[in-house]
Amino acid sequence: MPRTEDHASELDAPTPRERRQQALAHARREHILGAAREAFVELGLEGASLREIAKRAGYTAGAIYSYFPSKEEVYATLLAESLERLHARVAGAGLPASAATEATAADELRLRAQAFFGFYREQPRDLDLGFYLFHGMQPRGLTPSWNERLNGRLRDAMRPQEAALQGLGFGAEEATTEVTALFAHTVGLLLLSHTGRIRMFGRASEDLFVRYVEGIIRRAPAHPPTRRRR
Repeated sequence: MPRTEDHASELDAPTPRERRQQALAHARREHILGAAREAFVELGLEGASLREIAKRAGYTAGAIYSYFPSKEEVYATLLAESLERLHARVAGAGLPASAATEATAADELRLRAQAFFGFYREQPRDLDLGFYLFHGMQPRGLTPSWNERLNGRLRDAMRPQEAALQGLGFGAEEATTEVTALFAHTVGLLLLSHTGRIRMFGRASEDLFVRYVEGIIRRAPAHPPTRRRR
């Protein structure tokens, strides 16, 4: 009797025991990543070791190897997950489709840029984690493949802002220059805020960020279109 597609799917589906094992493996992996995040934040990539990560997770170093071949792989996985959350935050920050008739490139730039800034302002540990990319420092120990993938995902999170800049009339090259400057300004403000240095100026990073974005909009080649009145 030939196997039907439905019957084949039933046979291929994991058993309850396999599902429990998969759930347990996932939980252990997440526990290891949580311990690793703490170790990297406190000790840095150089200072943390798999032995230290294992100690914090309550496992042996050998148990860690069954999930990750090296601490660099752990670090890259953490950073990749952080960048995925960033990307999701920025991607979901645009104007709703129902507002398309009133949407402007200026609104899009404000929303996307604020999503990027807000993600790291609210989660400074993710900012710490990303410093290897943010400051152009050599991500020691990360393979070229990981480095390319991580930088690419970070760049993806900036593309909606670049598209909004082009919608404001900036050419492709100008938009790239502007989004690069916006990125640098954003990271600089986040670093000042994160370290507390911003207090010496008596200014709030959020206000300065908004001021910078509005400055870009004011000097845009194309004036933002007036919203339609209902």
